Amino acid sequence: MHGGAERHTITLANQLAERGHECHAAYVKNDPSQLPRFRGVAGTHCLHAARYFDAAALRRLAELMTRVQPTSIVAANQYAMLYASLARRMARLRAPLTVTWHTTFLRSVKEQVQMLYYRPFFWDADCLVSVCEAQARRWRARLVRSRRNEVIYNGVDTAVWKPPPEEDRRRQRVALGLADDDYVIGLSAVLRPEKNHLQLVDAIAALRQRGVKARALMIGDGPMRGAIEARARELGVGRDILITGFQQEVRPFMAACDVAVLTSFAEALSLAAIEAMAMGKPVVHSRVGGAPEIIRPGQEGFLYPVGDTAALVGHLETLGDPAARARMGASAREVVEARLSERAMMDRYETLLAELEAAKADTSGVRRPAAAQARC
Repeated sequence: MHGGAERHTITLANQLAERGHECHAAYVKNDPSQLPRFRGVAGTHCLHAARYFDAAALRRLAELMTRVQPTSIVAANQYAMLYASLARRMARLRAPLTVTWHTTFLRSVKEQVQMLYYRPFFWDADCLVSVCEAQARRWRARLVRSRRNEVIYNGVDTAVWKPPPEEDRRRQRVALGLADDDYVIGLSAVLRPEKNHLQLVDAIAALRQRGVKARALMIGDGPMRGAIEARARELGVGRDILITGFQQEVRPFMAACDVAVLTSFAEALSLAAIEAMAMGKPVVHSRVGGAPEIIRPGQEGFLYPVGDTAALVGHLETLGDPAARARMGASAREVVEARLSERAMMDRYETLLAELEAAKADTSGVRRPAAAQARC
């Protein structure tokens, strides 16, 4: 139901709690759908905002901060940053504010206008964490930066996200009505315009015309569903486009796929791509954001120019060869284990938050024991 930024935030809270830190999670509007994902956090708190900017919700967050007295505050993306920054002032806290930034593409004129007043809040934050170098460069050129700026790649739990047993893969394909010889191309993303699912429909139609028994498994749901289904019917591939609807657990569906694609017009660093790579799937990804930082063409998959359906089709046709898929899928898994594990990501975040906290303590003249537990 939600994208990578929400899953990343919940992972941070869960893993920091597992490492012995007291973590509280606050969410602005009343959407409890993700609460079951939290594990071990000290509390989850809804601010019950009734509108975009709600003064009562802001007061609730300031009261929560006053009660908890956090030693670190982490805000996910610009909307949470707005509330966290103002609430920190109201509560008169010195706790450092870190903003995790998952955006590269502003979808509307309204969002572009909003960025004009978000920018000073970024400047006032203690640290801005981008998820890839390309994203950091893009926003730095647009004067989006903080007092400290870091890049920490997204990571996944390699013990959870791993190549599935062949028996599980076959069982899931049977449950989905997929034949053994179907070439299944998976796309895990909310069905929004910027994810460009229509291009995969076009690619499936082109592959079928070339005699490739390709089918698409779109894991998710969203506002573009009707348009996707209409395009599939128009091109005569309605039965070859499967849409799962919202799923709390996407691994069984990705296990059923032979390859994964990301057709997005814009991404920062796709968590869905990393998850697929961890499961041993080669990835064909539009050349956006940090994709070139994790996928070497011909080794872990392929990159193609945004919107170039012919190039997408060519790469997918190449990966119709099971031997090529196996080789690139194994390399993709190795990249995740070496550079994109959840443990490596959490080590970086834990060290960063401790450094920011120590720097604040130094400027205030307050010294805390080195082993003191952080409250986030």
